[in-house]
Amino acid sequence: MSESTMQAILVHEYGGPEVMKLEGVDRPSPSADEVLVKIRYATVIPLDWKIRNGWMQNVFPQTLPYMPGFYASGVIEAIGPEVTEFTVGDRVFGMIVGAYAEYGIAKVNKLANMSNAEFAVAPMDKLVKLPDGLSDEDAATIRAGADTAWKALFTEGELEAGQTVLIHAAAGGVGQFAVQLAKWKGAKVIGTASTANLDFVKSLGADQVIDYTTTAFEEVVHDVDLVVDAVGGDTETRSMAVLKQGGILVALTQPPSQENAQKHGITAKFNTKFPTYADLQTIAQLMADGTIQAEIDSIFPLSQTNKALEKSESKHGRGRILLRIGS
Repeated sequence: MSESTMQAILVHEYGGPEVMKLEGVDRPSPSADEVLVKIRYATVIPLDWKIRNGWMQNVFPQTLPYMPGFYASGVIEAIGPEVTEFTVGDRVFGMIVGAYAEYGIAKVNKLANMSNAEFAVAPMDKLVKLPDGLSDEDAATIRAGADTAWKALFTEGELEAGQTVLIHAAAGGVGQFAVQLAKWKGAKVIGTASTANLDFVKSLGADQVIDYTTTAFEEVVHDVDLVVDAVGGDTETRSMAVLKQGGILVALTQPPSQENAQKHGITAKFNTKFPTYADLQTIAQLMADGTIQAEIDSIFPLSQTNKALEKSESKHGRGRILLRIGS
């Protein structure tokens, strides 16, 4: 492979894992306000396989073939002439896509140049430098994981020290960070998890862990200030009943029912806000200091991106799933 080309995952048609192909494509070049990032670890999130399955065409329309992946960590390989915040060799993490219309997707070489590739371009305002002590692997877990937990707890959930929060799917890619961040804030933390993950969630610092396979959480939880719901459906409905009057439910999977929220005298929000640059810096430093830790479920090579998304879609993992792309 020459210096002008790279390996990348392409999706030529919507469908299952079999539609993801590792191919050689032209390496992109950064425009004036962009940088070229050599990807080290790419993050696998549920949105990846939902787009690949063709379920998100109204929200994230793709021009086929497209290159999947949104978030990653890596090192800056080249910079555009207007870039002042970074230099070649800086380690960074963030949204590894160029700016394009309303979708945040770059069109490079007639492809959406995303993070499931050896190289990708990104606007400088979408990246954050890694602090000393933060590994590339851990940095790749921040976006759509730790930052989502931060937004749910503090931006949307307004959690304060001394309050009580119920976190569903507490062993998951968002839940694991939500437990740790809530404890860091000084809140009382209740988490729900499967039998196999009870000890893990306790090790994260949860004050109480409920086995959802054997216990209905609404029978043992009452008057909480905040619920972070990464499950939805019936869990959302039951969660509203355990909140105190004026409490807040933050839904991560779908817009919550405002009618039900009104009946219970609570506020129900959909986690849609973006993290600020300061939020991401704070999270990165907390991780570098060891205050919060990332649980990485598994790491796949770029050639096995299909298996990584299959693992994510099975919903049986603990923590984050990553792709190892470069050194």
